[in-house]
Parts: sequence; structure tokens; C-alpha cells
Amino acid sequence: MKPKNCLIFGGSGQIGRHLIRKLTKNNTRVTVVTRNIHQKSYIIKTQGNAGYIDIVEANIYDEKKIRNLFSKADVCINLVGILFEKKKGNTFYNIHNLFPSLLSKLAKEYKLKNFIHLSALGVNDATDSNYAKSKLDGEKNILDNFQTATILRPSVVYSVDDNFTTNFMTLLNRLPFFPLYYSGNTKFTPIHCSDLADVIYDVITKNINSKIIECVGPEVISFKEIIERLLSLIGKKRLLLPMPLPMALFTAKIFELLPNPILTQDQLRLLKYDNVLSGKYKSNAEIGTPSKKYFNNEVKKYAYMWREGGQFSTEKYLTK
Repeated sequence: MKPKNCLIFGGSGQIGRHLIRKLTKNNTRVTVVTRNIHQKSYIIKTQGNAGYIDIVEANIYDEKKIRNLFSKADVCINLVGILFEKKKGNTFYNIHNLFPSLLSKLAKEYKLKNFIHLSALGVNDATDSNYAKSKLDGEKNILDNFQTATILRPSVVYSVDDNFTTNFMTLLNRLPFFPLYYSGNTKFTPIHCSDLADVIYDVITKNINSKIIECVGPEVISFKEIIERLLSLIGKKRLLLPMPLPMALFTAKIFELLPNPILTQDQLRLLKYDNVLSGKYKSNAEIGTPSKKYFNNEVKKYAYMWREGGQFSTEKYLTK
């Protein structure tokens, strides 16, 4: 059953944009909350069918304004998350714990059909990561407040709009060598953004409630293999150097001084743990929405932007 109105927080990000297109294409009205309508509205408005998108500017902690939006919604989807902490309230606790707790309370109070929250794969194992702890605490509070909420735990999400493959290809273009943390052995199951949007859509339309669902792509790929594939796709050769942990920690401390750090100490701790299915929860394939898109096939579509000659590059870069 299609909901009349989906309320989305975090709709201007890569996942939100794909989801908005999916929902509006299927005649679902979407209300997107953004903190800065002047910066984000032009992006959001172009993502779906005209007339199906409402954009509301609000501080995400302005309970009075947010409460009014819940009174008109059938489903709430929270896509808000951060990879590193910033000043001005952008802490793991505020974003991953306090904020989703508020949303889940309102979802319960206004008797929404579902509350869908985006968490992260592998947070159970990464006990020494502040990021993972905040995600777990947020999940617990949500399920305490709204017992039939749906928690999605995706692996690394990629697309042309990501901060994963695009950042790596930029670095691989500029650096003569690339560091491999933990020898590059950490395993990932990257899921394409559109596949994750399909999962969220099916959770809504199939009325899937009260579950933790792990969302993964069709391949298990090590960190080293990801870097090697990206190098092949952009037609570059780089020296891949395993980096000793003490040196990695030192460089992470330096990077943390930047406004948008390439790597933080907390992210380095996360890299110790494989980002694959745990077997403890249902996967997206088990709820009937298996991932269809393979890493190389999708990244190849935009990797030309990092190749010599761009879109006019020779076919030798497209062989893998």
C-alpha cells in the first residue's frame, strides 16, 4: 500500500535524492525537511515529479515545527547522519542518538504507519568506535520509543554523488602512492544508492515493520580490491603501501585538523572490522529486494571524469 505522504529528513543527500525520485515517480507525495532551503531547495526540486515535493526549512531540533509536519505524514524516513564530528552541535550523540530519538517519539505519538531509520552495517562489532556506539544507542532509543520501527543497516553506499569512490579517485589521481590500512584486507559489500532506495521503497510499500535489515550489494570486495578496481577504471598505476598502525594514527590526527578530514582516528578504528552481513538479521535479499548493480559496472559510468581525456578517453580504461 502506498502512503499518501512521506516525511524525509536528510533528503538532499545522495540516498535522499534517489529515494525522492523513486517515490514521486510512483505518485507518492514527499515532504523534505532541510536546514537551509536556499542552498538545498534547487537540488531537491529537480529530483522528482513536479507537484509531488514540498520543501520545509526547519532546525531539526525545532520540535514545535517538526511536530506539525508529523501530523500530516504517514511515514517518516530519517537519512541524517555524519561520518565525523564538527562543532556547532554536529556531534555523534546529537545526530545519531538525540535527533532520531525525538523523531521516533513523534512517530509513535502521531501513529505513523512506519518510521524508517538509516543506521550502518557492522556497528555491533566496532565496540571501540564512537561512531558505531552512537549508531547503536540511537537504534536502541528508536526501538524503545517506536517498537515497530524499521532499522536499515547499509554497507558503504556509492554513486556518482558519493564521498567514497569520488574522493578515492581524486586522491588516486593526485598521489604517487596510496596507503593501505590494515594491509587493505578489510572486506566491504558496497551497495549502489539506487539499490538502497529500492529497499526503502519496498519497506514502505510492503509494510515491513519491526525489523533490523542489513543492506548489501552483490559482491564482497576488500579495501585493496576496491582501490585496484578504481585505479583500473581511471587508467592509473599507483604504488599501494601497507601503512603501519602507529603511522596511520599519526596521519589521522593530522587529518582531523582539516574542516573535512580524509580520515579520522575513529574511522581508522572502524576499518578494523569487516563490513559484511552478520547473519544475525535479515538481509535486503531476504525481504525480496536483492541488489542488482555491480561495483565496476556502475563506477565505470562516471569514472571517466578522473581519466586522462575525460569522456573522450580510450577504451583501454573500460576493460574491467
